[in-house]
Amino acid sequence: VQLQASGGGLVQAGGSLRLSCAACGGTFSSYTVGWFRQAPGKERDFVSVIRQSGGSTYYRDSVKGRFTISRDNAKNTVTLQMNNLKPEDTAVYYCAAGRPILSAIRSDQMYYYWGQGTLVTVSS
Repeated sequence: VQLQASGGGLVQAGGSLRLSCAACGGTFSSYTVGWFRQAPGKERDFVSVIRQSGGSTYYRDSVKGRFTISRDNAKNTVTLQMNNLKPEDTAVYYCAAGRPILSAIRSDQMYYYWGQGTLVTVSS
């Protein structure tokens, strides 16, 4: 599976961005897809994940109520709608696909296909 992340950019605090992860190859609908982010000088962190059917979603606490993940298996895409952005959301965002067990669904080690990353910069 090849993943292509897009939609990053520069936005003021309180603004919105919509990230997209497009997949080709493989059976996209059979994978759990996650978004992770890495801020300068920091480790890569879990942001959100959506299970294969889209029926289950998970978020890190700091983005709950502001970010929404969704997927369209017919179009092989996963979208992360980010509202009310904050400067601390600034990072390179990566989408990833895998088949993680539920107890480790937030671990980037469980994902084996990765997109190239898209930069999100939120100014104060």
